[in-house]
Amino acid sequence: MSGPAAPKDAEKQRPSFYIIRNKDIFGGNKTEDGRGVQFLYQDNGRMISSARMVGGITDESMLELLKDVEGFKKLVHSLGVSLEMEDPADEAEFIFQMYGKKDTYGGGSNLIQRMRGDGAEHRIYLADHTWTEDDNVPGQIRVVMDKPELSAKLNVRFYLNDGYTAPEVEDEEKIEFYSEAYNAMIKNSLLLQGDCTRLRRAIEKAKAGEDVTLAYIGGSITQGAGATPIHKESYAMKSCRLFEKKFAAGGNVRLIKAGVGGTPSELGMIRFDRDVLRDHTVEPDVVVVEFAVNDYGDETNGVCYESLVRKALNLPNKPAVILLFAVFADDGNLQERLSPVGRHYNLPMVSIKDAVTPQFYKKKEEGKVLTKSQFFYDLFHPTNAGHTIMADCLANLFDLAEHAADASPEQSTDKLIAQSAVIGSTFEQVKLMDRKDLYSKAKITPGGFTETDQALQCVEMDTELEPVPEFPYNWQYVGADGVDNCFDMDITCKALLLVFKDSGDPSAAKAHISVDGKFVRTADPFENGWIHCNPLVIIDEPESGEHHVHIEAEDPEHRKQCTILGFGYVE
Repeated sequence: MSGPAAPKDAEKQRPSFYIIRNKDIFGGNKTEDGRGVQFLYQDNGRMISSARMVGGITDESMLELLKDVEGFKKLVHSLGVSLEMEDPADEAEFIFQMYGKKDTYGGGSNLIQRMRGDGAEHRIYLADHTWTEDDNVPGQIRVVMDKPELSAKLNVRFYLNDGYTAPEVEDEEKIEFYSEAYNAMIKNSLLLQGDCTRLRRAIEKAKAGEDVTLAYIGGSITQGAGATPIHKESYAMKSCRLFEKKFAAGGNVRLIKAGVGGTPSELGMIRFDRDVLRDHTVEPDVVVVEFAVNDYGDETNGVCYESLVRKALNLPNKPAVILLFAVFADDGNLQERLSPVGRHYNLPMVSIKDAVTPQFYKKKEEGKVLTKSQFFYDLFHPTNAGHTIMADCLANLFDLAEHAADASPEQSTDKLIAQSAVIGSTFEQVKLMDRKDLYSKAKITPGGFTETDQALQCVEMDTELEPVPEFPYNWQYVGADGVDNCFDMDITCKALLLVFKDSGDPSAAKAHISVDGKFVRTADPFENGWIHCNPLVIIDEPESGEHHVHIEAEDPEHRKQCTILGFGYVE
């Protein structure tokens, strides 16, 4: 009689810490062969942040080792990876990709594990893998699911080499949504109730059965980053549906979701007419503006933000404008810089920072509602629970607005908008110009910028999962032999912004920009290192005038790609 084979001796217990714990993922990105992919980026300090936030690591020497592959190998003995899917028989491939020194995306090693979605932990031993000479930094995790659009929960932890320790892994308390402590946290998000007249008007319209449109413009958080699936779990979708559930009979509330990852209000104001107003075919009743964590990249320090707010407030149908202040995992945002705009026009303002940040430092006995790792998906974006909290903070404002008294005549937003700007309104009348929508007072000589770039930043709009390209009507230079590497334009305006394509492609070229024969600045496609829309102010004058703009691709023999996505101009 035979029995099961004797098991291998149990492996030595090693200290470990999580970098990903019970994270909701979704295979919404499709591969060419029809599978679904979730990307989890670990570079640029993200993995170190996760080690702190999720793993509880405070030893700076250990965190320092996570900055590059050599240190990673010194610290980490093995990876423990598990995946839990609705059907445990579904399978996926886990890939931890190292980025290369010379070839960023192709030169590094890949740690690969095939697994089922049954929640069982698989070990990936670093000693079992052959590492490349080009290995530079831990880059990204990909989970490639055999079927598209599957949801799962992912856990990744690092087992440590001898000589290193980690805190004991503690179970997190489940978030008690709608408990007394939770509701108190949500109420703390109200930075300013402001004049709710316009918002109440939208509520009454919905109650009457009329069509109402809620529009959201911002960065990647508004796009839905961290929400899985992104088209169903974003704070924009959730708050829009809460508005509909409370005030409408159903089916008469439309969502306009116009978030673009990594971009400031400097870009938001340029694409407002196209992405929110849909080329003036849509009149939003409510506009939520979320740039408090993206406007670190706004070179005008708030002028673009206020220009965008005024642009929305001055629409003919007078929509309600709500200022929403999200927060990063380092507790930072630009609320202090941007909130004076809301106070200047007595606008409703909602601060996610004010709601959740105090929670992160409370003890359990003090009524702690959630941890930082429960709110944040990564260093920048909320989890599904985080998006729910953001939606509930907006819904709290909706509830207050329903019964809010009218503001005094002196504090009416309709009156206050007539006063001069508190920071600046230079770009309030900015318009987008691209190859589709030209400007009659601009004469363009494209030179070698005659192609159309198809490799563009793409975003999921509204309720859709399929991403759409940003700025598809562009001018691209591809460096063909004998082709002029210059773009020239004669334009009458008082302000002009260039929207330039960032790229991590080694063949991308810098572009040198001159106005009226004087060098102004250089557009660098490696500023962000990924396909990205980057706005740059190149003309800012008090009066409109005639200008000649010259844009020249650098080193056309070796760097053969340069893309002008469009322009924002003020006549």
